[in-house]
Amino acid sequence: MNESFKALADPTRRQIIRLLREKDRSAGEIAEYFKMSKPSISHHLNALKHAGLVQDERHGQFIMYSLNATVLEEVLGWLLELTGTGKQNEPEVHFNKEAEEK
Repeated sequence: MNESFKALADPTRRQIIRLLREKDRSAGEIAEYFKMSKPSISHHLNALKHAGLVQDERHGQFIMYSLNATVLEEVLGWLLELTGTGKQNEPEVHFNKEAEEK
């Protein structure tokens, strides 16, 4: 999950996520929304892919990118749990064992 948060820390990557939420897109289609080079867009897509937030699939000569909803839901679930609005799936961790025993 650390890689997911690292990838989501970048505003360009968050915008790419928003674009892919609407529909699957090729790198060229994504690049049309930004004033940066295609290699820079590829770098951002690779970071999102490495974090598991985006998947790619070849369609002829194009590679189509789509959201990996499973990883996104996991991140969102953790954030909701942190705020107290989500369901807790993991038991609470007690860091001070001595204080717990007293």
